[in-house]
Amino acid sequence: MGAETTSAGWRSGLVRFLVLYGTLYGAYGVLSPILPGFLAARGLDPGEIGILLAAAGALRLVIGPLAGSWSDRRQAARPILAASLAVAGFAVLAHLPGAGFAQLIGPGLLYAAGTAAPAPLADALALAAARGGAAFQYGWVRAAGSAAFIAATVAAGWLIAALGLSAALWASGALFLAASAASLALPANRAKAAAVEPPGRGFADLVALPRFRRTVLAAALVIGAHALHDGFAMILWRSAGIPAGTAGLLWSVSVAAEILVFLLLGPPLLARIGLPAGIAVAACAGALRWAALTSTVVVPALAAVEALHGLSFALLHLACLGLIEETTPPERRATALALYGTLGLGLSGVLATLASGLLYGAFGRAAFWAMAGLSLAALPLVPGLRTR
Repeated sequence: MGAETTSAGWRSGLVRFLVLYGTLYGAYGVLSPILPGFLAARGLDPGEIGILLAAAGALRLVIGPLAGSWSDRRQAARPILAASLAVAGFAVLAHLPGAGFAQLIGPGLLYAAGTAAPAPLADALALAAARGGAAFQYGWVRAAGSAAFIAATVAAGWLIAALGLSAALWASGALFLAASAASLALPANRAKAAAVEPPGRGFADLVALPRFRRTVLAAALVIGAHALHDGFAMILWRSAGIPAGTAGLLWSVSVAAEILVFLLLGPPLLARIGLPAGIAVAACAGALRWAALTSTVVVPALAAVEALHGLSFALLHLACLGLIEETTPPERRATALALYGTLGLGLSGVLATLASGLLYGAFGRAAFWAMAGLSLAALPLVPGLRTR
């Protein structure tokens, strides 16, 4: 009976996380590709769209770590996650009656506030429930999120074609609200709450951990190197005469590889080679990927290069989360993941994106050499990630 109860328990927990990640990343997948187009359709010029998106990004960089710290100090990951997702859902819907910058800046910033914390908080809860793989693999639920994102992106195209841009916002808002409800059904995180202390103390304690600092910096370098690809790969391919449909399929190859690594290949590979070596493999895969883009636009070669995304992103993410589990105390886990998400993934991506526009404008596809070098810059950090 005990074994059956345990089995039923982990299956129930896994299903709840699959629902959460599916609805959360589905909501992102519906909205993210079309939000700038919606803002333009509602009367914002490119400069106003840039201001709104930049202000939203800056707000996320502040709110994400603060929400993680509050979650740790109050042991409140689930309610904060649920509240954040509800705010995000209502903020998306609040865009619908708006027109012009003055009416849309409020919903835009509210959406940024609502989406600042869900990913790291969901990861903190999932890692705690997975118990180092004893209950289930974190990669399973993250793969579900990636699959939901791409499926929702495709579905958004159908929705918009049939019903217009507003339909995508209705769908995204509903999915965020569904994710809010799903988060309340998650298993509780049983880590002890952090002691009452000044809010900045948790940040300072984490930054003082050398392996944590190196993990975040390595992530920032390898993920930041993706910025040129994310912003300009489609432009490069189309200028080389690759049809839009083929270019879209190439992008899909990278997502399929990401899902494959999250779901099947990543955990056993990391168990065999170790977490620091996983970051080294990700950095080298990224460098190879960017170097190849400087020299070829042959579609079969590009497909092989895009498959490296499974290593340059998914394997890196799994390795970084594993290192964060090893190097940070459970009572600071949400704060650590929020710092990783905002500095390692968010801020680095923003800065690298700004640089990418200048580099691509000046050097064209040769600018990918800079991204290869940025990815390889993570390698000197790898020895310091190993336990002494």
